[in-house]
Amino acid sequence: MANRSPPATFLLFFAAVACAAAAARHNYSDALYKSILFFEGQRSGRLPPSQRISWRRDSALHDGASVGVDLTGGYYDAGDNIKFGFPMAFTTTLLSWSVIDFGHTMTPNHLSDAITAIRWATDYLLKATSIPNTLYVQVGNAFRDHSCWERPEDMDTPRTVYKVDASNPGSDVAGETAAALAAAAVVFRLRDPDYSDRLLQRAVRVFDFADQYRGAYSSSLHNVVCPCYCDFSGYKDELLWGAAWLHKATRRREYREYIKRNEEVLGASDTKHEFGWDNKHAGVNVLISKEVLMGKDDYLRSFKENADDFICSLLPGVSSHPEIQYSPGGLLFKTGGSNMQHVTSLSFLLLAYSNYLSHANSHVPCGASSASPAELRMAAKRQVDYILGDNPMGISYMVGYGNRYPQHIHHRASSLPSLEAHPSRIGCKAGGAYYLSPKPNPNLLIGAVVGGPTNISDKFPDARPIFQQSEPTTYINAPLVGLLAYFSAHPYD
Repeated sequence: MANRSPPATFLLFFAAVACAAAAARHNYSDALYKSILFFEGQRSGRLPPSQRISWRRDSALHDGASVGVDLTGGYYDAGDNIKFGFPMAFTTTLLSWSVIDFGHTMTPNHLSDAITAIRWATDYLLKATSIPNTLYVQVGNAFRDHSCWERPEDMDTPRTVYKVDASNPGSDVAGETAAALAAAAVVFRLRDPDYSDRLLQRAVRVFDFADQYRGAYSSSLHNVVCPCYCDFSGYKDELLWGAAWLHKATRRREYREYIKRNEEVLGASDTKHEFGWDNKHAGVNVLISKEVLMGKDDYLRSFKENADDFICSLLPGVSSHPEIQYSPGGLLFKTGGSNMQHVTSLSFLLLAYSNYLSHANSHVPCGASSASPAELRMAAKRQVDYILGDNPMGISYMVGYGNRYPQHIHHRASSLPSLEAHPSRIGCKAGGAYYLSPKPNPNLLIGAVVGGPTNISDKFPDARPIFQQSEPTTYINAPLVGLLAYFSAHPYD
């Protein structure tokens, strides 16, 4: 009989985590509130009277006018003033998944705030998909925008509109947009059935467009979307991802059959050790595995086997995959910039899978050993605690949480004086003085989680020009909402 005991390094890691967890010293509920509030600071368009981040004002009120389409609203993805459709759609999918799986652990106020954040995105995505076989994927010229340091309320860079269509396909961004609309349809199913139906109908239409006119938006719009959001993994994962969410939202057999029929040709087992706005394979496998673990769909068991391999690759002391490392302080680390996007998204999948395993009274097999749902949750919790301050630097990587947090984040609106403090316009190049200033940002972007350490040393310089470490993004926060929701209700897990 195979040895079912975890390796010693695995046990030692989790023993240390368990001791830290026993103290439950973090206020996960406060962190959850702030992680959702952050999205108000990223809003584009006309702000509502309920806006709580009051140093922000209306911006980009004529987006889409140049092409006769209303493209106001939505979110700025990070510290710039561009609306990138690909990461915005992924953000929406992960916010929705957070509510679907963990909304029941949120307080009514937190849940209401999260749903409001989702709707701000989906209202925009409905506008961006209003014309059949067309998807508006970006508003703003990234190169011109990035040459300026100015408030979104002041920006005078071109608000050029870019789209994919039948002649210039974008199955990746369209597949992700279909996933976002379908996931949000599940969120609103009982809360606003008419809106949910509208989202689902649009998701079906957008997915059909993505599947019928196949191609990568990085090819159709290479000089526009690269290098910022170039899709390096191709579009096949987004087609499976969109179909998986449509299956969950509709329960239609056609999507189940699409997933199984295209499992190999669309590479369900490819690149399992990554999950984010670019690569969805791991998310596909974890999402579909719930059906298998619940005994509802053994037909798709191969996806659970893929998910098991992925989960094992993340566990310290178990993983030997060269892309998965841990810093001396315990941070999950992948090479490249903005490491926290990997930390939050991969930790979200660990937590989601642990819950699916718990409901099935199951473990995840990892070669000669196995890992329990509790061990997966502890691995995810260790990453959350690292973000909130349990790290060698003793700093919270969430702005406004804890006693020490980043003061010089790479974010135009946060680093420039507010309109209330400086009513006159600050021009494109005039903002450079604020960009280079050693002073802390004058406006706190509460809840923003920055990119954090980008090498294995656990070091963080808190420097505005080092955007790889100091810039927040919506897709760092979106999966963190689900993580914090769970741990706010289960602080000792």
